[in-house]
Amino acid sequence: MHISEGVLSAPVLISGAALAAAGTVLGLRRLDFESIMPTALLASAFFVASLVHVPIGPGSVHLVLSGLLGLTLGWACFPAILVGLFLQAVFFQFGGLTILGVNTVTMAAPAVLCRYLFRRWLDKPGTRPGAAFAAGFLAILLSSLLTALALAFSDEGFLATAQTVIAANVPVMVIEGFITAFIVGFIAKVQPEILQLRSAS
Repeated sequence: MHISEGVLSAPVLISGAALAAAGTVLGLRRLDFESIMPTALLASAFFVASLVHVPIGPGSVHLVLSGLLGLTLGWACFPAILVGLFLQAVFFQFGGLTILGVNTVTMAAPAVLCRYLFRRWLDKPGTRPGAAFAAGFLAILLSSLLTALALAFSDEGFLATAQTVIAANVPVMVIEGFITAFIVGFIAKVQPEILQLRSAS
């Protein structure tokens, strides 16, 4: 899901940076003391999971865990993902600093949306697995679409590549769905306060 530097147009880069900054400010404002440790742990999980890349044109596919971050962190996933991407850019040259804003938005914005769509369904054990799977699946689908749009808005020549990015991420969507469902189920049993469940797990 990373887009490489030197690919996107200046307007797309500036728009991405502005949206990422706004999301990060909102995330930091909603990050209380008790949430710092879970946020750090999930940021670390995001950092590790997204280190394994399969190159697809000017982008790449990899595990993201953004659905999980959205369900558990809400807006705090913006700073968590931003820090993870920054460290990857600095230490491993994945993505880059000029593209940091766009990459953050393409991964964090769908995660936040998935929280609003599926979070309430986690409270009931019967709907929890399906909601978690849907969040993991949809977060990657929307991230793929945003990545494709960023490429298409930068240059019409990237349209074919944008379509390839979406198609290449379909297996990742399914895998992320199952992984998110498994992790959410595990957390609900051993550390339900992380999910802020309103009923018995």
